[in-house]
Amino acid sequence: MIKLLVGFLVMVMNLLYKTRPYPRFYVLETVARVPYFAYLSVLHLYESIGLWRKADWLKVHFAESWNELHHLLIMESLGGNNSWIDRLLARTTALVYYWIIVAIYLISPKSAYHFMELVEEHAYHTYDEFLTEYAEQLKAEAPPQIAIQYYRDGDLYLFDEFQTSRVPESRRPTIETLYDVFIAIRDDESEHVKTMVACQSTNATTTIHSPHTAVFDPSQATTTNVPSKV
Repeated sequence: MIKLLVGFLVMVMNLLYKTRPYPRFYVLETVARVPYFAYLSVLHLYESIGLWRKADWLKVHFAESWNELHHLLIMESLGGNNSWIDRLLARTTALVYYWIIVAIYLISPKSAYHFMELVEEHAYHTYDEFLTEYAEQLKAEAPPQIAIQYYRDGDLYLFDEFQTSRVPESRRPTIETLYDVFIAIRDDESEHVKTMVACQSTNATTTIHSPHTAVFDPSQATTTNVPSKV
């Protein structure tokens, strides 16, 4: 069922947006945010009724949704949402997928994470092909301000949070051209894949931590509770 869901999404994207990359990316990023919302909804529900509490997972999934939001804002700045038809398709698909993923996550979190692993893998390859095909054109264009703010000049705490395989501050993209922006987005998708794979491991509930929590060693904390990096 997971493969069918992803396959249907990919089929629609390939059929409708083969020659329209920015609208394609707009639709893709609108839908890509949705599973993280679904995970957060269920996790908050579990916490509210006292079944399970895992603050780190809430941080990581929120950071993932925050990252996808900025991908979406970048696509909007490039005109990807100019057509009402594209906006309608993206939002309708997002609404449907939200409830599907909530149901799957309630039944089988591992399956819900596998869904997002496949979506992010598709996104990675889509951006990689786009970079190969349009490299020279992208290198000649300036980056949008929203990309500069998110990747370079803004608060990068949440940028580090979704990359659970990395130490905070170890990845800082260079943003000088539009090509650099799409390199960063493509590499973000790779980091999402790694996190989704890790969330499917049998001991994920004890091994998945937010990056900033993972570098905190309580035994080395001072009396003022300032975290120490190890």
